[in-house]
Amino acid sequence: MPPPPAPAPTRRAVSPLDHRLQAVTGHDIDTLWAYRDRGVLDEQHAQLVDRHRELAKAHTSVTFYLRLLNRLSSGEFDVDGALIKRIDRTVDQLEEAAAARDAAARKVLAALEPIEAAAAASAPDARQLSTDDQAALLAIAGGAKLYEHLLTGRMSVTTASGTRIPHAKLQQLEDAGLVVRDTGHPVHAGQPVALTDAGRAALSAARRAPTKQASKVPARPGASPSTPAQRR
Repeated sequence: MPPPPAPAPTRRAVSPLDHRLQAVTGHDIDTLWAYRDRGVLDEQHAQLVDRHRELAKAHTSVTFYLRLLNRLSSGEFDVDGALIKRIDRTVDQLEEAAAARDAAARKVLAALEPIEAAAAASAPDARQLSTDDQAALLAIAGGAKLYEHLLTGRMSVTTASGTRIPHAKLQQLEDAGLVVRDTGHPVHAGQPVALTDAGRAALSAARRAPTKQASKVPARPGASPSTPAQRR
């Protein structure tokens, strides 16, 4: 018989708040958890990561009971009193897990919002960031390296998500003080690129800025701007 397959690496549950943690810290979730384990985070960020771990655990519980409920109702089992009781019990467990997840999310927000507010207060005007700048910063926040092609000599940034950022865009962000390269690594092997404090603050402020404006109903000809249009 062939040997059993190697166990798949454990994947952390993804919460709807992950992107906000990454935007305000400039690091992906795996990096933040690793920094917490190494004890290199300050107290405020360490508390945020601890709360996020609790949320991830609660999110995993919700997913487990939801999948169990789907299996129980899939038609795989005979419909009898025992199955109905098990479905009822699973629904109760799913409800409890969802309540625990929501409570954990509130704790994450309580730890996250002061960090976002501090970042926004020190950030440059969010309008200074173009859509391309925001996309580049967000991609770099998830992990990125600058590489030089051995044959052509052309340089570009490759991010963990697979996005490629032109070298000219990297230079622009560097000149603005939004990103920094680790020049201790050779560029042909990949120089890590990370957001600076200013970059994290600018990205956080830009993502929190309103992007939509309320549409205005045009006034009737001759009517004052404050006069509502009459329906005919």
